[in-house]
Amino acid sequence: YDSLPKEIRDHIVLNVFKAKTKELVNRCAEEAALSPQYREPWIAFDRDKVVDFDGIIRRAEDKGINVGWSNPCIEIWFEAYFGHMHDYPDSRTCCSRFGELFKNKTGKEYDKSETQIYELLSKYGDEKRAIAVAEKRMQNHQKGEKKLPSEMCPGTTLHYLIGEIREKQSEN
Repeated sequence: YDSLPKEIRDHIVLNVFKAKTKELVNRCAEEAALSPQYREPWIAFDRDKVVDFDGIIRRAEDKGINVGWSNPCIEIWFEAYFGHMHDYPDSRTCCSRFGELFKNKTGKEYDKSETQIYELLSKYGDEKRAIAVAEKRMQNHQKGEKKLPSEMCPGTTLHYLIGEIREKQSEN
């Protein structure tokens, strides 16, 4: 959030809630109802081992909540900054391989709690390329037999959220 230009920060409200994934939809809907400035609410989460991944996404969309999901984990989106979205069998493997790639590209150890991850990905990777990689992967899934987000691995819709932010930026 801090890395966004000030004029964008004035138009975006970012709240991070500690909630179980299954509770995200209701929590977001409650916040959106209480605060009319939340006109385009989003939730974001990983597939990891979420039991009702597809159901959570469907309930959110039914309530008008946008969803930025990553399957198997957010590191698949991060990997797209370096031009790839490899097919990993699980989030543990994805995180490990991304850590190797990250160190190779940045010279730094990957830390999942890194607060400057966006700045590092932007400096050593390419956001436009990441969006293109994610979009191409999504189009390939939609053309094929994979229709449910849980089946779309690797896959992400976080590029739609980034697109929304970039659109707001260009409006100012």
